Amino acid sequence: MSLGKTYNLTTELAFFKKLSSMKLHPDASNGFSIQSYSDEGVVVNGKSQVGPLLLCSVQGPQKWSAESFASLTQLSFDEILPFSPELVLFGSGKRIQFPAPKLLQGLIQRRIGVETMDNGAACRTFNVLAGEGRRVVLVLIPSTVT
Repeated sequence: MSLGKTYNLTTELAFFKKLSSMKLHPDASNGFSIQSYSDEGVVVNGKSQVGPLLLCSVQGPQKWSAESFASLTQLSFDEILPFSPELVLFGSGKRIQFPAPKLLQGLIQRRIGVETMDNGAACRTFNVLAGEGRRVVLVLIPSTVT
């Protein structure tokens, strides 16, 4: 299954010149990370995920019930509660679209932070926070359905 044009989230070593003797090593994380994303979905730990996605930093990806931005409900965001995240990243598509505050009441009442971003920023931020060992959940609406 091809996701079309993808955007690699890894760095190219050719772009960096040796500036110091510091040696960096990749994190030895056993968690989940996003290798690439496209308008249709993402690649998580080497496997293509197409359509709406819910991804917890310590659990595998699963389908999210929100098929489009217009179909968002409070129940869509309540699906996140069993994961007990400290932060939710909401990828709203190619551009930022903020959900109505009333849809986020379940998260707000439990003092769970919510950040809305376009899908690319949400994927990159997820990788950084998951790599730090943070309990983060990404919910993503593919750009093709927004």
